Amino acid sequence: MTLGQPQHGGEPPFSVGTAGPGWLDLSTGIAPFAYPFSSPGASAWQNLPRLREEQAALTAAGQYFGLGRQSDICLGPGSQALLQLLPALLPTGAVGVLSPTYGEHAYRWAQAGHQVHEVAGFAELPPECRYVVLVNPNNPTGALHEPRDLLSLAALLAAREGYLIVDEAFCDVLPDSSLAAYAGEPGLLILRSFGKFFGLAGLRLGFLLGPVEILAKARLRIGPWSVNGPALAIATQAYNDDVWIAAHRQRLAGQAAKLQSLLAGHGEILGGTDLFVLLSSDSAGDILARLAAAHIHVRDFAEQKTWLRFGLPGDAAAWSRLQDALTFD
Repeated sequence: MTLGQPQHGGEPPFSVGTAGPGWLDLSTGIAPFAYPFSSPGASAWQNLPRLREEQAALTAAGQYFGLGRQSDICLGPGSQALLQLLPALLPTGAVGVLSPTYGEHAYRWAQAGHQVHEVAGFAELPPECRYVVLVNPNNPTGALHEPRDLLSLAALLAAREGYLIVDEAFCDVLPDSSLAAYAGEPGLLILRSFGKFFGLAGLRLGFLLGPVEILAKARLRIGPWSVNGPALAIATQAYNDDVWIAAHRQRLAGQAAKLQSLLAGHGEILGGTDLFVLLSSDSAGDILARLAAAHIHVRDFAEQKTWLRFGLPGDAAAWSRLQDALTFD
């Protein structure tokens, strides 16, 4: 299967010489409120990342994830770097990707020489599938899979010397849906992202959870000093801050509910998480044009012309801009 380069959000169409306010980027699922970290000391900037600093970040992340005792954890410069590394670590075979979803998964597995089948559900998986890739909760639909169903599938794939790869990039807002406690079970690999939930996507930090033999290969391929010292220090702070994490989840839930209410009059809410909302509207093209005229960037989908995905506005000024742009005459 030949797949083109995936479309992404996060890059507003900045217009040269255009007057008016800067672009409000609502095209990603990144929290609009950043973790209020204390700036790392000078040594974090001056020295190469040290093993003790890596271990501190891994320990904090593992405890936050509820990592299974028999599992291992590998860090990398963003979950994107790890998800595109993973297909090269495994023997080529048939891969089922539950779609529609984050386009990089199917693209990277195909680029690595695997036979990719994009399917709508488990019932459509070809019988020869050795690997299955899914996002839970899904991007952009927010659809959830029950942990017991995923564990059963992982066991089935393990019997074929295969793996279930679960991308939990948005699982921080639904921690009970995570499979991290089962990481290390045969046939299960899990990707986690730091930047989306903590509002620090530019920091570039992600994790791969799974069996020690696969993660050893990942570390060897990714090489030393894969994550910078300031990122390690900030992540250690953030993952240990239980009070802020709990309050942040509540704040995001309130924002998501407010966004759903605002969008409800403009189409059908298809789903989402507490980090984004997916709208379906027959007027999607008109809505997109009005938002662009107001310098507001949301995620549209070439393959689904009626879909628009909205991230959370954040502050009062951003909410006001969005509401004004959506007020039709």
